[in-house]
Amino acid sequence: MAADSAIVEEVPVWLEVNGEPAVTWMCTPEMLEEMAVGWLHGEGYIRTLDDLKKLRPCATDLGFWADVEPDLAVAVKQENRKRVLASGCGAVTTMLADPAMLAHQGRRADPPQVEELRGLFKQLFSRGTRYQETGGIHAAALTDGQHLLHHAEDIGRHNAVDKVIGAAILARRLLPGLGLLVTGRISGELASKGARAGIGYIATPSVPSSLAVEFARRTGMVLIGRAVSGTPHVHLPDAG
Repeated sequence: MAADSAIVEEVPVWLEVNGEPAVTWMCTPEMLEEMAVGWLHGEGYIRTLDDLKKLRPCATDLGFWADVEPDLAVAVKQENRKRVLASGCGAVTTMLADPAMLAHQGRRADPPQVEELRGLFKQLFSRGTRYQETGGIHAAALTDGQHLLHHAEDIGRHNAVDKVIGAAILARRLLPGLGLLVTGRISGELASKGARAGIGYIATPSVPSSLAVEFARRTGMVLIGRAVSGTPHVHLPDAG
């Protein structure tokens, strides 16, 4: 087998928001518009597609210029956040809200049954073209409990989540209450993105981090670890 058939592509892609540098991702170079939109939503720059006034790709480089509502951009800067290096794949700088400042919310959704979860992950794994080719990729999908609505693969698990959330926003699909399937660990970063999107539950064959569980307990999300095992680990949120 040729060596280049067992590698995954990784490239830098930059984003400027209202004329200011915002982020550079190391990512798999596909579904880049979806990734940009999902990241803008996860960071609070947009709430719906209507808040995104313009998204222009660079003609000579992998990057985008985004114009968003000025009030939202100012609000992002004024939030009491900590800049951290996320625990996702690679050194990724992100902004995470302090979970202790989040208001408690009621449960957003009930966890699916074991067989339902297995069926959903079977669909997810069957779509993993890049994973089947290389074994070195993450995947994410949004689901209504029966079907996969949006699916993406990326070298970074956080990028894959941004891509599916961005795809849903571009399709003007309502996010609250949907399930999010991921193939890797549920980090605090992923839980934060899911919480802001109104996701009902996040499920993984792996496990959540302690910070992810704290985010979920406060915001009403259900987290499910070991989701394809006979006894999934279900982390329920606190009472509202």
